[in-house]
Amino acid sequence: MPNPLKETLYAGQPTYGVSVMIPSAQMVEMVAHLGFNWVLIDCEHGAIGLESVEAMVMAAEAAGIVPIVRPPTNAAEAIAQVMDRGALGVQVPHVRSAADARRAVEAVKFPPLGARSLAVGTRAGRYGYGLSQTEYVAQSNRETLVCAQLEDVEALHNAEDILAVEGVDVFFIGPSDLSQSLGYPGQLEAPPVREAIEALFAKIRAAGRIAGSAGGAAALCRYRELGALYLYTHLTRLLQEGASAFWNAVRA
Repeated sequence: MPNPLKETLYAGQPTYGVSVMIPSAQMVEMVAHLGFNWVLIDCEHGAIGLESVEAMVMAAEAAGIVPIVRPPTNAAEAIAQVMDRGALGVQVPHVRSAADARRAVEAVKFPPLGARSLAVGTRAGRYGYGLSQTEYVAQSNRETLVCAQLEDVEALHNAEDILAVEGVDVFFIGPSDLSQSLGYPGQLEAPPVREAIEALFAKIRAAGRIAGSAGGAAALCRYRELGALYLYTHLTRLLQEGASAFWNAVRA
């Protein structure tokens, strides 16, 4: 299927998603009805198994938003399993080097762009119904999105090499893990953390690549000003900010 998230990003427009860490197709539907463009199904930190991934991807498709999955690791097997269930892309954690970035691309793309295994009858290939394998390979290579998470000190040192890797669509700055890697866990406003984040955004812009990050509303506005287009908040943060607005209103 077409990937409007990818189209919007390459048109230079911001997109907004929600990270969901609990296995709930209904929550994916709610995210869509609330006006978000895409959902990040988080298998790294969440309690989401493969059967739930498939159900949540189906819910996203039915509701008209783009399903992106964060696999638990940058392993070809983990990536292939979520791609075969219909994910339109992956957000790969802890990309520390150009080799890591290339490995992610190879896991997502079929030859000649990558090394993904081709199977008959997967959900992503419409079970082989009405879509030839040749058509499926071409469509998948064209529409799937690869997002590399830069969230370690090693990624800071290797940023230029990572940004030169072809096939990566989005370079995502992970504030929480980056703060921890820098020795300031959770202290996103600590000068070394803030400076590192801003320097990474500048490098991504200078390379002509697409940047992304996550946080609450205020953080997303700041990251957007720094050039980020791939932006999301977490379900827990969305609930917290919505609850705060609710209580402020009823207690006024």
